[in-house]
Amino acid sequence: MRIAIVKLSAMGDIIHAMVALQYIKKHHPSIEIDWIVEEGFLSVLEGNPDIHQILPLNLKAIKRDKKAFIDALRLVKQYAENRYDLVIDAQGLIKSALTARLLGERIAGFSKSSIREGIASFLYHEKVDIAYSENTIDRNARVLSEPLGFSITEGMILEKKPFLFYRHGDEVETLLREDKKNIVFIIGSTWESRNYPKEKFLEIASELKEHIMIAWGSDEEKRRAEWIAKRTSYANVLPKINLNHLKALIAKSDLLIGNDTGPTHMAWGLNKPSITIFGPTPVNRVYQTPINKVVKSSSKVDHYKLNKEDFSIREIEAEEIIQLAKGLLNG
Repeated sequence: MRIAIVKLSAMGDIIHAMVALQYIKKHHPSIEIDWIVEEGFLSVLEGNPDIHQILPLNLKAIKRDKKAFIDALRLVKQYAENRYDLVIDAQGLIKSALTARLLGERIAGFSKSSIREGIASFLYHEKVDIAYSENTIDRNARVLSEPLGFSITEGMILEKKPFLFYRHGDEVETLLREDKKNIVFIIGSTWESRNYPKEKFLEIASELKEHIMIAWGSDEEKRRAEWIAKRTSYANVLPKINLNHLKALIAKSDLLIGNDTGPTHMAWGLNKPSITIFGPTPVNRVYQTPINKVVKSSSKVDHYKLNKEDFSIREIEAEEIIQLAKGLLNG
């Protein structure tokens, strides 16, 4: 049997869906799984032994260049030549549903009431019902397992094996220290209201007194990282690294502390200790475990309409994160 999973973006969503792969292969050992993804996130999937082929698209380019639509359509038709027995749209958007429909004849996805763009469900032959407000990881597990005739339980997810992989991990060894605990800070995200204040990251670094490595992905994030590093001897600004090296660095570190954003969720996929800081987004995007903790502001979140003007993350006291971090670092 050969299936295609359509999960185009974003990084955290892709990671939350990837957990299902090991259970699909366990229940269907001979199955071949291809994954259709936005090319910018291809390296998140790279190295996973349960994926037969990673098939990139550049649908985001269509907004800038209408000619990109023809290129994307040509690629999808080329991918459809793989003759998939089943295509699962785990995204639930109109663009992902259209992509899935072009890929095969048997299409599965979320029901109309389970997604924001409900019209997408009319393109599916099999529909999986799970509330949009349910845990994001559970939603992904359900839509990827139910069409294949089995279930992925919470207990199974809690017992998952690491499912993110990297190449040339020794290349990040020089960034680590042996005399202190190695902690990665993820200080950026897609919205300003999701960013924990740099002043409080500084407080955390100064109090923990370990080896802090600050990751960044934009010029603004680099400026914030440099602001922190200039004010404490415990923090260092990482060089510009790719996603493969970021996976390796997180895997070799003792703890990750970061905003609700893709790189932060890598720690969960690698079974590494983490603290995820939430403001205007729902905490049920993650699983809380003995080593994966969350801190949430007091604001209430509407799953269907996230408030980008909710800056309540700034109210979270650094001391709360410091105490959680000390507990995780001490085992």
